[in-house]
Amino acid sequence: MKVLEGVRVVELASYLFVPAAGAILADWGADVIKIEHPERPDPQRTLVVADMSVGDAPFSALSQQTNRGKRSIGLNPGCEGGYALLGKLLATADVFLTNLLPDSRARMRVDVDEIRAMNPSIIYARGSGYGPVGAERNTPGFDGTTFWARGGAADNLTPGGALQPTPMRPALGDLPGSTSVAGAVAAALFHRERTGVAAVVDVSLLNVAVWGNSPAIIAAAMQGGPIQKTLREDNSNPATLAYRTADDRFVKLSLFQSDRYFAQLCQSVGVPGLAEDPRFVDSTARAANRRECVAALDAAFGRLSLAEVEQGLASLDGPWSVVQTTYEVSQDPQVVANEYLTQVEAEDGTYTIAASPWQFGETRYPLQAAPEHGADTDEILLELGLDYDEILAHKIAGAIN
Repeated sequence: MKVLEGVRVVELASYLFVPAAGAILADWGADVIKIEHPERPDPQRTLVVADMSVGDAPFSALSQQTNRGKRSIGLNPGCEGGYALLGKLLATADVFLTNLLPDSRARMRVDVDEIRAMNPSIIYARGSGYGPVGAERNTPGFDGTTFWARGGAADNLTPGGALQPTPMRPALGDLPGSTSVAGAVAAALFHRERTGVAAVVDVSLLNVAVWGNSPAIIAAAMQGGPIQKTLREDNSNPATLAYRTADDRFVKLSLFQSDRYFAQLCQSVGVPGLAEDPRFVDSTARAANRRECVAALDAAFGRLSLAEVEQGLASLDGPWSVVQTTYEVSQDPQVVANEYLTQVEAEDGTYTIAASPWQFGETRYPLQAAPEHGADTDEILLELGLDYDEILAHKIAGAIN
C-alpha cells in the first residue's frame, strides 16, 4: 500500500510549481484530480522550451513530469453548473491544491472560506509567487523572475565582474518548491489525523528562494551589505575548487578537511612533492599561499585527461566528482540503480521522467503517465453519482468537456 493511498487531492493549478507537487502526491498514492477548463487546458501542455523542445513542438516530457499519475477533468468552475460540480468533487476530497492568485481565487469563489463551506475538513494548499500577505501578494511569480532574479539565486551564482547574470535553466525553483508544497501537505494531513484540524498551507517561490540561498542571504544581512565574491584564485582552501583536465572536462573537489586529504590529492594527480612544499604543508600555509597552490593544482590537473584523473582519484578517501553533463547524469549507474529516472508509456509515446526525491523502502512505486486533457471527466462524475443524462446536460451547457 502506498503511503497516501486513500487520499484525494483536487488540483486547480497550472504550469510547474504547484502541479509538480500534485505529481509527487500522486507518486505517493493519492488520487489527484486535475481540473482543467474544458476549452483551455493547462498551458504547460503546449509550452515550447528553448534548447529542450524539438523545433516548435511542445516539450511534452515536462508536462509528463509534472502531471504523471493524475486524472484530468475538464470542468469550468466559472459557470454555475461547473461550480456546483466543483462543490460535489471537493466534498469527497482531503486536499485542495491551487496556485491561483488572491484576486483570481476571490473572483472564482474558491478562497479558503468558500472551499471550507463545501468541505470543512479539507486542507487548503496554495502556492504563490510572493506569499499570502504584503503589497505584492497579487503579483504573478515565475521561476525566472521570483526565484532566480528576485530571490537571490542569480546573484548568488554569478561570478563577480560578469557582464550579465548567470542564465538559469527551467524549473530550478519550481521543482524544489513543489517538494516543499508536497511535504507541507503531508505534514498537514498528519496534523489533521492527530488533531482533527485542517490547516491552510502556503508556500511561495520567494520563500523557497530565501531558504535555498539562505547562507549567502543571512551572511549579507549580518554584514549589512552584499557579501564579497571571492575570486577563484583567492579561495583559502584550494582543495575545494573545480579543476580543468587536459581534455577540457572539470573535476570538483570538496576536501574541506584539507590537512587530512591534501597529500592523498597530490599523490592522486601525480605531484606528491607538492604536499611537502613548505608553502603548502598545511592548511594555514596553503591559505597564505593560495594563489600559488591553485596554480600548482591547475597545472597538475591540466596535464592529465579526465580518465587519468578519475583513475588517480579512485583511491582518494575524500569527496570529489566529475562535473557531469546532463546526458551523463541520465546514464549514471547510480541514477539507474536507484531508478531516479524512469519511463512512462503515454498515448503519444514513451517518456523519460524523473522520480520525486523520496522513496519508502528500497522499491520505488511505479509511475503512470499524465492524463490527456479531460480524459477522466465522465469517470469522475459517475463516481460522484451523476448519470449519463446529467453528464450530457452539463456538456451541452459548457460546464464540462
